[in-house]
Formats: sequence, structure tokens, C-alpha cells
Amino acid sequence: MAEPPLLAIRSLPSWLLGRAAARGRALVAEALAAEDLRMWHHVVLSAVRDLAPVAQADLGRGIGLDPKDLVGILNDLQAAGLVRREPDPGDRRKNAVSLTPEGERLLTRCERAARAANDTLLAPLSAAERDQFMDLLIRISGTDG
Repeated sequence: MAEPPLLAIRSLPSWLLGRAAARGRALVAEALAAEDLRMWHHVVLSAVRDLAPVAQADLGRGIGLDPKDLVGILNDLQAAGLVRREPDPGDRRKNAVSLTPEGERLLTRCERAARAANDTLLAPLSAAERDQFMDLLIRISGTDG
């Protein structure tokens, strides 16, 4: 008797993690869209907040984004009044990026929306299971948390 379609694939942890990640990204993307923001824009705003003032090149390396893609995102964010690029006081040949007050306010709203989306993703789990799940994800993701 033949196996149901994709049974072998659907039993792989990598496939299940990919499906869960895709669902999580979709939930977060939808939440960010309500704030008129895309996922990479949110990542850049968050990194700028954490690293500011940060040289544009260091920002790109820190989040693993190609420099030309980063320039486009920063152009969008600057045009929206969310970040500012000014000459880096340590090296005037570089731009230092920082958040504007409006960028800080939007980031706060987006972080709240992203947390709510993740709560939706993890709703089937108890609080203890969420903690365990996060611990396990950190262990297998190759990050240090």
C-alpha cells in the first residue's frame, strides 16, 4: 500500500520547522503591514535602535543584508522620517544611522504587534511548553540566545 503523499517529507523536523517559520513570518508580516511596514524594514529599525549611532556598513554586516538592499531600505525609512543618516563623527567618510523620534514610536508599535503575532503562533502551547520550545529552538538554531 502506498504512503500518503509527502509522508516522508512531512515527518522531517526541518520540514516542520520550515512550515512553522513560514507561518510565523506570515503572521508577523501581516501585523507589520497594519503599521505600513515590511519585515526587513522592521529588522533594520530594530538593529538601528540597538546599535545607534551605527555606520551603515556595520549595520549591513550586523544583520547580514547586502549593502545595496540596505541602501534601499534606509532610503525608504529616511523618506518616511523614521531614520536619519548623518556623517559619522568617528569617520566623516561614513554615514551614521540613528532613529528619529517617529522611528522609535513606530518601532515600539511594531514590536508590540510582532509579539502579539508570535503569541498567536504559539497559542497551542502552554507557558511551560513555550519556554521549553524556545530553549530547544535556541539549542538547534546555532545561536546563543
